[in-house]
Amino acid sequence: MVRMLKTHKQVNTPIKRKVTVHTDGGALNNPGPAAIGVVIQGTADATPRTYSASIGDRTNNEAEYEAVIFALKKLKSLYGKEVVRDVSIEFFSDSTLMVQQLNHKFKIEHDNIVPLFIKIWNLLIHFGSVTFRYIPREQNRVADGLVKGVLSQ
Repeated sequence: MVRMLKTHKQVNTPIKRKVTVHTDGGALNNPGPAAIGVVIQGTADATPRTYSASIGDRTNNEAEYEAVIFALKKLKSLYGKEVVRDVSIEFFSDSTLMVQQLNHKFKIEHDNIVPLFIKIWNLLIHFGSVTFRYIPREQNRVADGLVKGVLSQ
């Protein structure tokens, strides 16, 4: 008698690449001259990529949102449109308000934030898994330092 063995079809599921992004934004005199700081760390990257920029006159909250917008655009250009769909991206920010708004826990009550929220919403369409997490300022030192560096010039 011949016995048939069941074989299991091997399924190759791609391992999701994970990218962490620390963002910060700040303004002098709120509103006033503002800057953003972004730190992008991919699992395959030995060294994090850091970015900072002056963004003109903004409020602190606007600068926080502008940092996320910058980061999403930068991620798309670094990894490409197709790859970002399969990348798990975790954002970290020390702005409780922004994180709660992006996680749909707090209402947006200031009209100046609505267009920025919509920009982020529209950019997120191109991405797979994206999460936003609050961290204390001490854990966001690099992004915070990038902002302070621009504002001190």
